[in-house]
Amino acid sequence: MVKARAIMASSKAELKRKQKQEKKSKSGGFESLRLSPNIFKAIKKKGYRVPTPIQRKTMPLILAGNDVVAMARTGSGKTAAFLVPMLEKLQQHVPQAGVRALILSPTRDLALQTLKFTKELGKFTDLRVSLLVGGDSMESQFEELAQNPDIIIATPGRLMHHLNEIEDMSLRTVEYVVFDEADRLFERGDYAQQLRTIFSQLNENRQTLLFSATLPSSLADFAKAGLRDPQLVRLDLDTKISPDLNLTFFTLSREEKYASLLYLIRDHISSDQQTLIFVATKYHVEFLNILCIEEGIEPSICYGDMDLDARKIQVSRFRNRKTMLLIVTDLAARGIDIPLLDNVINFDFPAKPKLFVHRVGRAARAGRTGTAFSFITSDDMPYVLDLHLYLSKPIRAAPVQKEEQDMTDVMLETDQIIADGGTVYGRFPQPIIDLLSDRVREIIDSSAELCALVKPCARAFRLYTNTKPKPSRESIKRVKALPREGLHPIFRSVLGGRELSALAFSERLKVFRPKQTVLEAEGEAAKSKHQGLTSHWVDVMKKKRAIHEEIINKVHEQRLADHVMKEVVAEKSSLKEKEKQVLAVCGSKRKAKSFKDEEYFISSVPKNQHFESGLAVGNNRGFESNRLEAAVLDLAADDNAGLHKQKSSYHWDKRSKKYIKLNNGERVTASGKVKTEGGAKVKAKKTGMYKKWAEQTHKRVSLAGTRNDGTAEESTSLAGRSGGNADNGRFGGGRKRHIPNAHVRSEIKDVEQVRKERQKKANRISQMKGKSRRGKKSNKNGKRGKKK
Repeated sequence: MVKARAIMASSKAELKRKQKQEKKSKSGGFESLRLSPNIFKAIKKKGYRVPTPIQRKTMPLILAGNDVVAMARTGSGKTAAFLVPMLEKLQQHVPQAGVRALILSPTRDLALQTLKFTKELGKFTDLRVSLLVGGDSMESQFEELAQNPDIIIATPGRLMHHLNEIEDMSLRTVEYVVFDEADRLFERGDYAQQLRTIFSQLNENRQTLLFSATLPSSLADFAKAGLRDPQLVRLDLDTKISPDLNLTFFTLSREEKYASLLYLIRDHISSDQQTLIFVATKYHVEFLNILCIEEGIEPSICYGDMDLDARKIQVSRFRNRKTMLLIVTDLAARGIDIPLLDNVINFDFPAKPKLFVHRVGRAARAGRTGTAFSFITSDDMPYVLDLHLYLSKPIRAAPVQKEEQDMTDVMLETDQIIADGGTVYGRFPQPIIDLLSDRVREIIDSSAELCALVKPCARAFRLYTNTKPKPSRESIKRVKALPREGLHPIFRSVLGGRELSALAFSERLKVFRPKQTVLEAEGEAAKSKHQGLTSHWVDVMKKKRAIHEEIINKVHEQRLADHVMKEVVAEKSSLKEKEKQVLAVCGSKRKAKSFKDEEYFISSVPKNQHFESGLAVGNNRGFESNRLEAAVLDLAADDNAGLHKQKSSYHWDKRSKKYIKLNNGERVTASGKVKTEGGAKVKAKKTGMYKKWAEQTHKRVSLAGTRNDGTAEESTSLAGRSGGNADNGRFGGGRKRHIPNAHVRSEIKDVEQVRKERQKKANRISQMKGKSRRGKKSNKNGKRGKKK
């Protein structure tokens, strides 16, 4: 009875435990991933309670074994997103299994940060981690590699140095590969080439993860070529702009941009709002920084060629609201995440619609409102039209005020355009620009630094303009037909009645066309003063007008008739379209007779082709053509060297005797050297450092690994076999190489060794049985002799 009660109590406890586990698995926390106790314990000790959005989306896919391309900004928790599944898969240290995980980082600092997280999350496991970055001695890294690490965290330059130095080092046992900050890895041509070399030495059955803030075209090509049916994870779509974001476009000339910017940040934008300013090149960043400081405004700056520590200091000042302005380039703003951003100013309008959405998408987030101000020159107007085609939004010019009394009508028309979901672009007030332009000119003339930056800014902007993509031809044609824009609506409440009246008068002057020529007007004036000398010219112009008046009237009539004809044709075409739609809906339109007999004709394209292709499973088209193309975003460099690299993308190859496309115009193998993350060039050939270290320490690095059945991995050349788990490492086919640790007896026995051991054991047993038989026989013979 007692035993039965105990069984019932234990079953109830087990049922409660299962119910509790099921409840936790449905909670959406880390419990739902059903991690091992050691990993879950480390996560709780780290202080994580609920996964971040990128972790919640990527972790189940990674644990399921899928290749993943994840787009997430810095600070979104992407390091734990790939470390937790990695540690869950590796679990524990396996002797002589080789390297099983590889994490590639663009910088030493990021690699050190990843190492810290790896040790904290793998605290309760016996996994071994090795760090291969520049700045540390190669001998100390040889020591780490000799300990047979399970995980290698490295920068591409130092890893390539080790692969070239250690002939026995192989990456064929790697099961888990992570490219952290992949866009920063691929933005440099030398790293891109090294990554492709490293990628060719990995096992084909690996799991590959790409984590990136943006997706350049070179990285997209790499993902399509090297990943198997990858899953694309994005936290925010680039085809949407928040409805809480107000888009404001100002038309002005290039020389008026500085005055307009000073007015916006000083008089229009509130002092408690943070503003992000995008410029074309790093020279413009420095120019605006000095200009704002001279005006008494302290901004923060950030550009791609800036020192890493200085960049961190500047961004942290802005994030802590010590400064309210941050002037950046597109390249530097890629990894910046400002959660409470109020305004974005496009000082230089971007050439791509996706880049515009990428810029302004940093404001009006998490339920907040924001404004995006954009400065538009006459050269930028086609790009603005391309942007609105991309966004599927109408754009109209602000109505021009021609009379002083039509202010109410203009305001109503503007409000109607905005209510229809369109965008209004208009001019900056000329009185404000004229007033501040003099102030900007005084600041530039009084500052030696600004005078020295004027020419570099002009040269850099000229190069930037020449290298950016061209707008569509249709947009260029449409710009010529655009009407003249009026004053932007946001300034109507700023300007007074007199200034608006002056603007209305100036608009009337611009469209004024006199009915008399200059000679006629002067002749009439002279005639009124009784001067007979000029009355002769009045008579001449009257005679000339009488001769050509009939021709002039015919031209006006022809123009009017052409205009009426165009309207009639447009109305007819619209009526035809409506008739077609009605006929298509009603089905009353008869089909034209075809020469094909539909009963017996077999088309090359099946009737249900689109339906079948939509339901097709197992192809990679959804990733490549649709989602991947929508996610691709190329960023222009912010200095002359980077722009030149992006422009020269082809190189003449002497061996193949043809032009080959390069990654950002950089080729590492041409000089025979490898660039490290610090920019130093190291010889790609062996330097003898590893050989010297091995002779001194009597140790060897062996990362080839062994199979599950105990046999060592077969090594082949890269040009030879590339299948399965074979060690496709550094050995050449047919040549004998020294096998590392050959004198050390392996703990794992292969099939032949097991068979020999069993044979020896069987031989020993048979020998012992034979001896025992002979001994018993001799004893029996002795006893018989005694009896006799």
